[in-house]
Amino acid sequence: MAQKAPLRMEKKNGGANATIFETRIDIDQSKRTKIIAILNARLADTFDMMSQTKFAHWNVKGNDFYQVHLLFDQIAEHLEDGVDKIAERATALGGRAQGTVRDAAASSQLEEYPHDTVKGMDHVRELSDRLGALANAYREAIDATDELEDKGTADLFTELVRQADQDLYFLESHIQI
Repeated sequence: MAQKAPLRMEKKNGGANATIFETRIDIDQSKRTKIIAILNARLADTFDMMSQTKFAHWNVKGNDFYQVHLLFDQIAEHLEDGVDKIAERATALGGRAQGTVRDAAASSQLEEYPHDTVKGMDHVRELSDRLGALANAYREAIDATDELEDKGTADLFTELVRQADQDLYFLESHIQI
């Protein structure tokens, strides 16, 4: 079967026209366009969360430095894996992953990380707030992509929310009681 040229859509996204490539995935193009937008929104949030977690990892101080330093790095690795999976799903559906640092900064719905945070448990609280918001956004994405009849993307977000919930549990356990 001959490769067809990409379909162009005149949808503005960060000032650039979105390109939808043909694929043999049997999800209607109009639904794929919506799914790709959801994926790119969560890609921005996940990339932002990863960078905020690395910021905490680099800058944490205090008596609990070592344990939270390692925990933050582990969580950042999970988020990096999520970034890759989200981006690859967007491109598998024929879209483009809007995954530069500038894309994430412009599109992330997460709160900016307070740069004056120093103590370990203060970082834990800040990361918990943001990771909780990200996990909840993943849950919304599960429902939205399921309604668009894309079980594969809904399953991806289910996998991501399970990891985010576990990481949130590890963070929140430091500040409960």
